[in-house]
Amino acid sequence: MTGATPTVEPSASDIPKGGWMDRFVPAPVRPYLRLARLDRPIGTWLLLFPCWWGIALASNGLPSLWLMVLFGIGAVVMRGAGCTYNDIVDRDFDARVARTADRPIPSGAVTVKQAIAFLVLQALLGLAILLQLSPTAIGLGVLSLVLVFIYPLMKRVTWWPQFFLGLAFNWGALMGPAAVLDTLPNWAFVLYAGGIFWTLGYDTIYAHQDKEDDALIGVKSSARLLGARTRPALCVFYGGAIVLFGIAGQMASLSWPFRTGLILGAAQLAWQVTAIDIDDPADCLRMFKANRVFGWIVLAAIVLGHLL
Repeated sequence: MTGATPTVEPSASDIPKGGWMDRFVPAPVRPYLRLARLDRPIGTWLLLFPCWWGIALASNGLPSLWLMVLFGIGAVVMRGAGCTYNDIVDRDFDARVARTADRPIPSGAVTVKQAIAFLVLQALLGLAILLQLSPTAIGLGVLSLVLVFIYPLMKRVTWWPQFFLGLAFNWGALMGPAAVLDTLPNWAFVLYAGGIFWTLGYDTIYAHQDKEDDALIGVKSSARLLGARTRPALCVFYGGAIVLFGIAGQMASLSWPFRTGLILGAAQLAWQVTAIDIDDPADCLRMFKANRVFGWIVLAAIVLGHLL
């Protein structure tokens, strides 16, 4: 780690400008919604899909719309809380990275005390949602707080913070089935493991956006560790995810549409691996966001695998 500080260019910011938030949200509220990343929903989708997959796998037909909506709201709230906590912990790092320097806390739009108050509000909303679920799901939700707490700290101590993000972001693969069945079938753990491999892939892609600044300020990531070996590593990560998802579907007795859909999903991941330019931050962001399509493919495959 050197003492050098990267030059911060406003054009490199990851905050969308001129979008719906700038047009419709009152200026005093905007920094809080940006703190919760409501203007960048891809993270919410990636948190939500393992929940929906687990709910769908645990359902013999169409999954409960009530649970799908409840987990959808919960994903928005808890992803916002996680981002708020992450920005509080990482505020000094964020101020030194071009992509994150004008986020609400490092830019001064929100003070740390205000961010903590906002975090508490989101946590209370999340608790209200959690209490609507089964006892097993409530217990799992409480346990997830450990993962949420330690994840932002991992980039300081390990080259694999992406693994710890996978542990946290895929917890819904356990909570979803627990909400439906009030127990954890064996396939839920396989689905969870597959989600961790999936996250290792997409978040390694995401981390390539910041690898130069991360090297200057001493932040670790799988992108920095793997470097030019990223493409074969992505093959391992995404390949492991597909295999484990396939095993989970087989254990849950899904029929042929699931396997067909999983092949389509594997093709979409293969496209990411072959087409990505890891030295182009814009392309890394595009491929990262493409995982929303993969999430929909797997969800459709699970539902059709039950119905047909």
